[in-house]
Amino acid sequence: MDTSTTTSATGTDTGRLRDSARRHLFQHFTRRDQRDADFPVFTRAEGCHLISTDGKRYLDGLAGLFCVNMGHGRSDIAEAGAKQIHQLAYASNWGMVHEPAVAAAELIAELAPGDLGTTFFVNSGSEAVETAIKFARQYHRSQGQPQRTKFISREMAYHGVTMGALSVTQLPKIKAPFEPLLDGVRSVPNTLGYTGDCGPAEELDIIQAYEKVIQEEGPETIAAIFAEPVQNGRGALVAPDGYWKALRAICDKYGILLVSDEVICSFGRLGYWFGEGLTGVVPDIITFAKGSTSGYAPLGGMIAREELVDQLYASEQGGVFTHGATWGGHPVATAVAHANISAMRDEDVLGNVQRRGPGLRADLDKLAAAHRSVKDVRGTGYFYALELMADRDSGREFTDEESLKVLREILPASFERTGVILRGDDRGATMLMVSPPLVAGEEELSELVHGIDGMLSDVEAAIG
Repeated sequence: MDTSTTTSATGTDTGRLRDSARRHLFQHFTRRDQRDADFPVFTRAEGCHLISTDGKRYLDGLAGLFCVNMGHGRSDIAEAGAKQIHQLAYASNWGMVHEPAVAAAELIAELAPGDLGTTFFVNSGSEAVETAIKFARQYHRSQGQPQRTKFISREMAYHGVTMGALSVTQLPKIKAPFEPLLDGVRSVPNTLGYTGDCGPAEELDIIQAYEKVIQEEGPETIAAIFAEPVQNGRGALVAPDGYWKALRAICDKYGILLVSDEVICSFGRLGYWFGEGLTGVVPDIITFAKGSTSGYAPLGGMIAREELVDQLYASEQGGVFTHGATWGGHPVATAVAHANISAMRDEDVLGNVQRRGPGLRADLDKLAAAHRSVKDVRGTGYFYALELMADRDSGREFTDEESLKVLREILPASFERTGVILRGDDRGATMLMVSPPLVAGEEELSELVHGIDGMLSDVEAAIG
């Protein structure tokens, strides 16, 4: 179809918008071939569906970018933002506060585990991780340990794109264009291949690797360890039993802060408010963003243990966290967050994930059994990855050329054909990421699974 002549019912010229976007809108993480393609142009959304300018409905199987937890078109959440704009469009949190930021911080403190009760608001997940990096360094300095400047994170982990967050990210392809980054960041193996009962966690090499790196660098030099409850990079990695408790013990042993990066995992993605519901471990710091507003406004944040914040303020070397942002904790964004989280709580959305998540996993496992292109299914709650290969029966993996074809040609065409939007991922393997809105019910999940079935068939037909 020649989309240059496609016009929606509202008179929007899809082709003109694409041309204008190519010229004036710098798209994020978008290759030239994607930029030159006939990409969708969306004009509205409702529930779990996006509607393009040419009137086509797509199931949003990725919840935007793992963020539209409450679904699209919620008038109550939108009205909370509109009301706040009329009442108080802007005030800062620099030496003063405003009501919506306080209300949102109070609500988050009620839901967060342990004594994680103090939230520093920013505008994105990357900024949240950046804030945690800076807090960890300044906290240790305030406690008379300025040598604690180093960080440890896991292989293939993604923690953001600002320079500090990119430094603790362990994805060489996206780091290389911006090197040199922060010194003193070490990596340890992720939990790929380990899940469920793998024996005593402290005896696993993926835990002993932390001890090895800490001893090599010097325990007194490590500021923090970053890890996600379910690691997105390398495909929805769920740690084995006892892993997080062993990691907590290591941090306690050496005085290292444990940062749980929950930019994706928090606010219901795993069926819990925060990762502690899955891991059973209370970290020192939680970073969050996406689901906190369900994408209705930009917001992120760092939640810290109240004791740590009090110690920083009380110290002669501290007294202030030397960090801030004009838009951090914006009145409109925090009003939206409060409305979003309240609705999530009042409508038992986490219960929906807990009730339906096992069924979604079972359906994905059935697809895997029926399709020789599926190597593995990983994840929990409403967050999954399907790792793909050329032929499971013969054990043949994709060649590099086949992987590129799957990710750049077959899957994008299949998303369009099936009307289900997911994400192809090449971080360590060829994968299909699945992350529907948390309000998705039986009908939407059936549509999702049917779409994935079609995508896998398309891959197998094209690769042979």
